Amino acid sequence: MSSLSSSFVQIKHEDLRFYENCGGGSFGSVYRAHWISQDKEVAVKKLLKIETEAEILSSLSHKNIIQFYGAVLESPNYGIVTEYAGGGSLYEYLSSEQSEEMDMEQIMTWAMEIAKGMHYLHSEAPVKVIHRDLKSRNVVLTADKVLKICDFGASKFQSHTTHMTVVGTFPWMAPEVIQSLPVSETCDTYSYGVVLWEMLTREVPFKGFEGLQVAWLVVEKQERLTIPTSCPPSFADLMKKCWQAEPKERPVFKQVLGTLETMSKDSRLPEQCNSFLHNKDQWSLFPPERELTKEAYRGAARSQVWEKQGRRRCVERRRNVKSALEM
Repeated sequence: MSSLSSSFVQIKHEDLRFYENCGGGSFGSVYRAHWISQDKEVAVKKLLKIETEAEILSSLSHKNIIQFYGAVLESPNYGIVTEYAGGGSLYEYLSSEQSEEMDMEQIMTWAMEIAKGMHYLHSEAPVKVIHRDLKSRNVVLTADKVLKICDFGASKFQSHTTHMTVVGTFPWMAPEVIQSLPVSETCDTYSYGVVLWEMLTREVPFKGFEGLQVAWLVVEKQERLTIPTSCPPSFADLMKKCWQAEPKERPVFKQVLGTLETMSKDSRLPEQCNSFLHNKDQWSLFPPERELTKEAYRGAARSQVWEKQGRRRCVERRRNVKSALEM
């Protein structure tokens, strides 16, 4: 703990006045609080212990990444203290009536902001980071509607990463993450495509399916979220590229940003996009095959096998490392 505590500001638990619970992040609940000595409104993620998340956040600085202030290192009141984003999560916004006012300019701005934050994590941060749990619940809005990526509880430094256990939320997870296979930065590209789909449709991904059913559909059936036929082709093409089964075929975020920049110069896109957004009653978001649901229930058992295999591989790797150290 001493090496960790030297890398960031230690905040006393008694220096925080807690207010309402803002929801749960990965591995902890998040509260709005007042940092008394600094007279600052903050968000505090309560944890059972301080691990990699604080170390990762302390190394990051970007306008589209949540700002880290410090950590509470007093047992049992461990916590991570960050800026408070008063606009709530992107997921909450997309579920609200306010989201019905979204237009192409808003979607393009937010798509760029998320992509810029992810490009920073992968290519510009002091130590490269794979988020592994990018989703609309882990993107928050400031009071002036700037998006910031948060919740790094499932993240790993890229240089430390080869294999992963199952983390994240199935509808946003890349096939290789679901199967606990080796991962690269493009597992975040896959998740980004799902968030882009959420912004365009204002719907919940794979609504009506349970997590393990989604896992089976994505991996075994290679199903992807349904893109309405009236969706502007440039947005549809970008999402499809993000969802490629082969990680190497997905774009990195520098390429995503280049694509978005080109799209922003297309004079036809605003009309296409706004027409699409305001004719939601004409969409068909879900596959018509009712048998898909029945198959998904059977496939969920296969997904449980993947989870067990992933845990078993993790235990075997730890055992091999321990044996090597004892030699």
